[in-house]
Amino acid sequence: MNRKNVYLMYAIALLQGMVFYASIATLYRQAAGITVFQIALIESISYLLCLLFELPWGIVADKIGYKKTLCFCCVLYFASKLVFWRAEGFAGFLLERIMISIVIAGMTGVDTSILYLSSKAGESQRTFGIYNLLGTVGLLTASLVFSVFIGENYRLTAFLTAIAYALAALLSFFISEVKSSKKRSIGIKDFNANFLMIIKNKHLLLFLISVAFMTQMYQTITVFLNQLQYEKCGLSASHIGFAYIIVTLAGTLGVFSDVLTRKTGVKKIGIVFYSISFLSCIILFFTGNAIVSILEVLILNLINALFQPFQLEQQNRQVLSENRATELSIYAIIIDSICAGTSVLFGALAKIELGYAFLFGAILSIVGLILFLVWHKRCAASK
Repeated sequence: MNRKNVYLMYAIALLQGMVFYASIATLYRQAAGITVFQIALIESISYLLCLLFELPWGIVADKIGYKKTLCFCCVLYFASKLVFWRAEGFAGFLLERIMISIVIAGMTGVDTSILYLSSKAGESQRTFGIYNLLGTVGLLTASLVFSVFIGENYRLTAFLTAIAYALAALLSFFISEVKSSKKRSIGIKDFNANFLMIIKNKHLLLFLISVAFMTQMYQTITVFLNQLQYEKCGLSASHIGFAYIIVTLAGTLGVFSDVLTRKTGVKKIGIVFYSISFLSCIILFFTGNAIVSILEVLILNLINALFQPFQLEQQNRQVLSENRATELSIYAIIIDSICAGTSVLFGALAKIELGYAFLFGAILSIVGLILFLVWHKRCAASK
């Protein structure tokens, strides 16, 4: 176990979690001149760009090493926050998402690979849980600062976020490399062969599609649609900030993902994740009450916090080649291609009626559950 790497990655997660504008991210963008549909469209473009960047980034990361890749991505992440700070209109926020798309594609599999390879055997899910927890703690801290000290000064929130990301970029240079340079670097032909192998693995595809449905549902509802729901219920910007803090607190419980999985088993905990998500989306579809809305978004944030370490562990367990970042990038290509389509649908439905978007989230949850159960059954049968 490389404790220094793990602790540095924890610190980076904490700093990159300090997004001071998170609780008013949608309102911030609207105030700067873009609509909800344009926000969803930019998200979809971002997913498509991630698909284009995944192939070269996966190969580059396995060739130059995970540390160099992480450092570059952290620096570019910082630059994207500077762009967000000054962005006006569709073009400005599109540029910011283009930069983030490069970052996301570059870091796909790299941050988790560093954590996975730096952790003790059998403790990676716990490490992922703490990693996500500290990101949540950073987000919680930033949200509290926003609600108590910042209020309606949206631009200041973006500036403070950029400072936090600058510190994270600085820390990334102290990470130690975990990938041996002696291992054979992967080429385009190898990538294509791996990609075809994964595409032909129908059982794995079911799991990745299921993960994509859940991840996009959580992302859309807990990051964007929640604010519109709160506004619909009559909450002010400061009240939305406090609601965000309450919801974010639930995310700190994601550290128990490993414990729950060990006690209940993969199948049972998966059923719990998907079923509760379905019920929360249904309730959000029907309710116009602020307290109920906050409670359901809180539950979705909690389930997401528990689900992400769980699905990351399952993905890493299925990696067979030495080029871990490349194989995880292929998984990400599949997931992002699905998320790109669902993001546009969420935006289009929310434009017609906010409740329709929540209903769509419920549909994704139940379909995701069916795919998960089929995947798990086939995995159990193959053992």
